[in-house]
Amino acid sequence: MALSLLRHGAASAARCSRRSSVKAQAAACARYTSSFAKVEETPLETPEDWTDFQLQRAEYKSLLETLGEYGSTQTRDNTFQPHHTLHRPVAPSNITLSALLASGAHFGHSHKRMNPNFVPFAYGTRANITIIDLDHTLPLLRRAAQVVRGVAARGGSVVFVGTRADLRPAVRLAAERMGKQGYYVGERWLPGTLTNKVHMFGPEVARDEQVVPDLVVFLNPIPNIHAIRECALEHVPTIGVVDSNVDPRIVMYPIPANDESTRAAELIAGLLSVAGREGVAIYQEEQAKAALAANRKSRYREQHTA
Repeated sequence: MALSLLRHGAASAARCSRRSSVKAQAAACARYTSSFAKVEETPLETPEDWTDFQLQRAEYKSLLETLGEYGSTQTRDNTFQPHHTLHRPVAPSNITLSALLASGAHFGHSHKRMNPNFVPFAYGTRANITIIDLDHTLPLLRRAAQVVRGVAARGGSVVFVGTRADLRPAVRLAAERMGKQGYYVGERWLPGTLTNKVHMFGPEVARDEQVVPDLVVFLNPIPNIHAIRECALEHVPTIGVVDSNVDPRIVMYPIPANDESTRAAELIAGLLSVAGREGVAIYQEEQAKAALAANRKSRYREQHTA
């Protein structure tokens, strides 16, 4: 009996102590938050407060200058960020195998789904997955960049096609980099866009304007196979990202890479758009030189005829 009474009393005391400790912690937290709020909300009222604030800032700045040389020099601007492939694409001369490897461009499909014509571009298999040989991808990507640059340098128009939701920002930014010579298709390629121009655009537009592009770049060629057929019928050269389950012969300039990787598609589209922008700059420079030469000839003729 006495033992049970002692246990009951000890339990009651423990409950009381726990309640008191919880109340004390809550009160201390409230005092801390209120004091912190007061410190944050206190303005600089007197000149002494302003002097103390300036001294604290000077001490912090001197501390950063003293210890900064011992820290890392990496910042957000000089290190790789995941969004750089979309907003800061590399030039064709600066593309490396490590960049392609980091974007996942070497991953193919299951080795059972590999197209027989893709065998020259396959490095091997691992875990039943085909590994794409990036030693073939890099020169073919640079060749495609030269094609885009050459087409743009001659005043041609380039269309970037990426009909998946994750590819739309890539094709849109790629077309914007090329200015008036760049276009993109991000939703759906309407059948008959090239082969039935009169019905799609009207007889006047089809007669007076150029509706057939000079080059088409496909980031996901398999869902747009009907667009590739139309380009073949209209003799439009094509560039395509071909995966291990795709026949590389469906496009004129294949780029063996992972067509399901968003980062790889952004990298390839950005690189090709930078090459196109270089071609546009060359074309504009040549147009300016031609206009200047024509102006000089006209002035020369006016002076001699007068």
